[in-house]
Formats: sequence, structure tokens, C-alpha cells
Amino acid sequence: MTTADHGTLRIPPHPQIIGDGLHLREWTDDDLPALSELFDEPQVDRWTPLRSPFDLTAARKYLDKAFRARAEDRGLHLAITTDGRTPLGEVLLFQTGGGPDEAEVGYAVGAAHRRRGLARRAVTLLTGYAHRSLGMRRVVLRIDPANVASVAVAHSAGFAPTDEPPVTREAEGRTVSLRTWCHPG
Repeated sequence: MTTADHGTLRIPPHPQIIGDGLHLREWTDDDLPALSELFDEPQVDRWTPLRSPFDLTAARKYLDKAFRARAEDRGLHLAITTDGRTPLGEVLLFQTGGGPDEAEVGYAVGAAHRRRGLARRAVTLLTGYAHRSLGMRRVVLRIDPANVASVAVAHSAGFAPTDEPPVTREAEGRTVSLRTWCHPG
């Protein structure tokens, strides 16, 4: 098993997940301007916990939090690229609290890069990595039912809605109710 007894992920150093025209890699400090540009827009503000304005200060805080999660084996934030360099979005994986072999995937694609199948491909790649390399039995997405684009990504990436009650999350002074989607693995 590749999860620790206390429910943390055991992620190998410097994972790079490559396939389907994508190269998923860890963020670096050099990516701060791109991170700010990608996430400082209305749809990211609406559907994710990230608030606008998402300036360089917010990007630094976010990246520091991602680095801490990675160092503590609690999560993995990866830049979505097609060339191994230029970030087009992010896909992330973190423990859900639903057991040591369950993880949640999240994602955001910059406005200029949408409608290219990046989210579906990144979610599919990271989900496969979670099942095969990290031993995750259950990989979930949690989506606001009104987020039609994310519902389409879930369907196209092979996830199915569950009958579980909605998950309520607080983020930046706002409460959201999310439906759980599960990948059969």
C-alpha cells in the first residue's frame, strides 16, 4: 500500500505524469506570474475556493500552501502543460478524510486554454496515477451541480455521480454544496 497509516499520501519525489498530449508537473516559484494570470478570472472565482483578485501575493500564498501540503504528503498540485513548461491550468490530488485509500481530484484551466480537453485529459491522467501508482481505491470529484462544464468533464473522464449526500464546504466566506462523483478504478 502506498498510503501511510495516518492517511497521508506517499508521493514519490518530483512526479511527472505524461500522456495524452499533456505533461503534468509540480509548480515552481518561477510559475507565480502564470499562476496569477490563470486564476485571476471570474469562472475560477465562481467555481473554486480561489478568490479574485488573485494577484502575485495571493499566488505566493497559494503556492506556499501547495508546497506545505506536498511536503507533508497531504496533497499534490500539478501544473497542466503541453510542453513541460508553460502552465495552462492545474490539477490537484488530496486526501478526502474518507479513508487512507480515497483521494479527491480538483482542477482549473485558464480561460484562454479552455475547450481543448485539457481538464478531461488532466483529470484522467491524475486519476490513473492515483489508482495505479498511489494505490487509491476510490478517487472522487466534488462538483457544484450548476457547474455544467465540470459535470461534462466528470462524465467524459469516466466518473459517475454517487447517491451520497452533498458535501458542504466553506471557502472564503461562502458556503457551497457539492455533489460527489466517483471513478470506478
